[in-house]
Amino acid sequence: MGEYFIVVLLDENRLSKIKGTDLEKHIKYMFGGELRLIEVPVNEELKNKILQEFDTARVDSRGAITDLPVAFMRELFNQIVEKKSLGPEVIEAVLQKVDEIKEAAAKESEYLPPPEID
Repeated sequence: MGEYFIVVLLDENRLSKIKGTDLEKHIKYMFGGELRLIEVPVNEELKNKILQEFDTARVDSRGAITDLPVAFMRELFNQIVEKKSLGPEVIEAVLQKVDEIKEAAAKESEYLPPPEID
């Protein structure tokens, strides 16, 4: 396990994409199975690149890298599924798309949903 990690939450849709693969044995269950997640190990070098590229990102007391843009997390999951791996090549592939991710993240942060009207 690397010194750091990124937590990827698994909803039903994401879970279905890794069911039956070797990734399934890495799923962790929390809150009596209500929450399913997978932890992606991150080495020191990749952690530094992530923190350098995304100013919202931070490392918490557990060594988890948090506050990453939604676009980053979406691409991270896509790479996990595509490569069927939690190895460093997954994070490296995400970082190769850093410009696209930043562009998508900027749009996501600008977007405010319209108010609900009953």
